[in-house]
Amino acid sequence: MKLLAVRRLLRIQRVVIRYRLDDLLFALPLPWFLLALRFVLPWRWLPRRPLELSRGARLRLALQDLGPIFIKFGQILSTRRDLLPEDIADELMLLQDRVPPFDSKVSVALIEAQLGKKISEVFKRFDVEPLASASVAQVHAAQLKSGEEVVVKVIRPGLKPVIAQDLAWLFILARAAERLSADARLLHPVDVVQDYEKTIYDELDLLREAANASQLRRNFEGSPLLYVPQVYWDWCRPKVLVMERIYGIQVTDLATLADQRTDMKMLAERGVEIFFTQVFRDSFFHADMHPGNIFVSTVQPWSPQYIAIDCGIVGSLTPEDQDYLARNLFAFFKRDYRRVAQLHIDSGWVPAETKLNEFEAAIRTVCEPIFEKPLKDISFGQVLMRLFQTARRFNMEVQPQLVLLQKTLLNIEGLGRQLYPDLDLWNTAQPFLERWMRERVSPRTLLGNVQSQFEQIPHLANMTRDLLERMSQPHAQDPPPPWHKRKDDWFLRLLGAAHLGGGAVLATGGPLSQVGHWPAGIMVAVGLYLVVRR
Repeated sequence: MKLLAVRRLLRIQRVVIRYRLDDLLFALPLPWFLLALRFVLPWRWLPRRPLELSRGARLRLALQDLGPIFIKFGQILSTRRDLLPEDIADELMLLQDRVPPFDSKVSVALIEAQLGKKISEVFKRFDVEPLASASVAQVHAAQLKSGEEVVVKVIRPGLKPVIAQDLAWLFILARAAERLSADARLLHPVDVVQDYEKTIYDELDLLREAANASQLRRNFEGSPLLYVPQVYWDWCRPKVLVMERIYGIQVTDLATLADQRTDMKMLAERGVEIFFTQVFRDSFFHADMHPGNIFVSTVQPWSPQYIAIDCGIVGSLTPEDQDYLARNLFAFFKRDYRRVAQLHIDSGWVPAETKLNEFEAAIRTVCEPIFEKPLKDISFGQVLMRLFQTARRFNMEVQPQLVLLQKTLLNIEGLGRQLYPDLDLWNTAQPFLERWMRERVSPRTLLGNVQSQFEQIPHLANMTRDLLERMSQPHAQDPPPPWHKRKDDWFLRLLGAAHLGGGAVLATGGPLSQVGHWPAGIMVAVGLYLVVRR
């Protein structure tokens, strides 16, 4: 792994040099000691031909060359047009579904190897040219023998070694950051990388994606908000996924959406409702909601319905996390900053000795300016920077279990900005949270909680019985005494043997039930001696 990591570092360095990414870095307002690095980098001493590519194209091509982890990073950045210059954001948008495909012959060979059959035996029609290509897989259109139009998704070959190398470097950087910076330790970078490692490897298993899609489809069965394509399980394998082909408009194709007179306000509001429904009602949310994975149905533009694909990454929350987030958001929407501060302290996100009044004032300073404004007038980049400063001041810790949720929130906010800049995010979400909080304390929910507690009674009874048995025989699980292992000392084994009722095995090396049987052993030995003497 160390050799692979070194090779990967050299590969990253070559890509940086090829696309002159160091020029983009040194053009930023960096501290003087970082700017001084440009004079010691050896490749900057050599004459270099000027590149005809724009800075956005150079960054996009570099991320493509570096592989899936870097491509996904670019996909996330592409949704944050408030943080990026327009030319760079436009180029990164091409990473959503226009990643160069791999050889179609290789794709066909992989599909046939996974299915154990020839393409012609499974599909009535199979399009060799890919329909779309992304960072982890590419998709082909096809038709089953039974007539259903489907798409066939196949994993790119040779991904695991590249991902392992990238993760190795991420772990090195995360551990170095934790050792060198107290601020970095508050962000738990190693835990974050570990969560990402699990996520990226899960995405390589298409059976897991198929299961996620089936669950999400079941959650929104018959809903006007979201449609999830059907999975054809007979033809799904770890590296091949066959599912229903959908027809819709990509959510970022604003011109086509406008041509069919889509209600953009309703579309944006339904996006917010879908997110909160997944997080709070189902505790199962699509965590890769970049624009390449979201389409809009053409059936009813006056009542638009979303279509979601690519469910390889999903997230879930524990009931405690759900309750904590709901209470925080509810207090946040009510502008009850004291309640927000108290919840942070009670949950352990900030130290217990934090002064409540000071923390409340800091939260108010960050959050108050963003209320009563449409999304287009809010600079979330500045808000995030000020929140980070507040976090450092009060030693607030980032919770690794919420990283996927935070990533999804960034995608949702970026998408909402593109669809309907005047969306009032707070007024859209507040009624949903109020309804969810009321449902949590409704008689029906409380009765269900009582029923679930009753269902745990047999399990609790078994646990209590096992505990009492262990308390009545405190040494039953102790290891055998040392002399028990000495096969050559028959006299000590005889003396250490318990009486038959105690459960020991005489002269066989079996387990002793108790060490306290020494007196019985001595009495047996003395009795045998007296009989022999007589």
